[in-house]
Amino acid sequence: MATTPNKDYKRRAREQKKADKRRAREEAKTEKLATEKAAVELAAEEAAKQAAAELEAQLEAEFEAELQAEIDAEKKGA
Repeated sequence: MATTPNKDYKRRAREQKKADKRRAREEAKTEKLATEKAAVELAAEEAAKQAAAELEAQLEAEFEAELQAEIDAEKKGA
């Protein structure tokens, strides 16, 4: 005579399947949050680099303008 799995076995199998799905969803959610956090940090780094480059360019432009003004003043004075 063949035996069939009892209801307790089936119930445990269903609960395990649900737990596996829940764990997979939580892992995907955690991975998504980590990816978003990394993207935000990268964007912040890029923004800081851009701001530093713009400041450097502005300082360089001011220096060049002052230098040119001094050269023009020396030419007028000579």
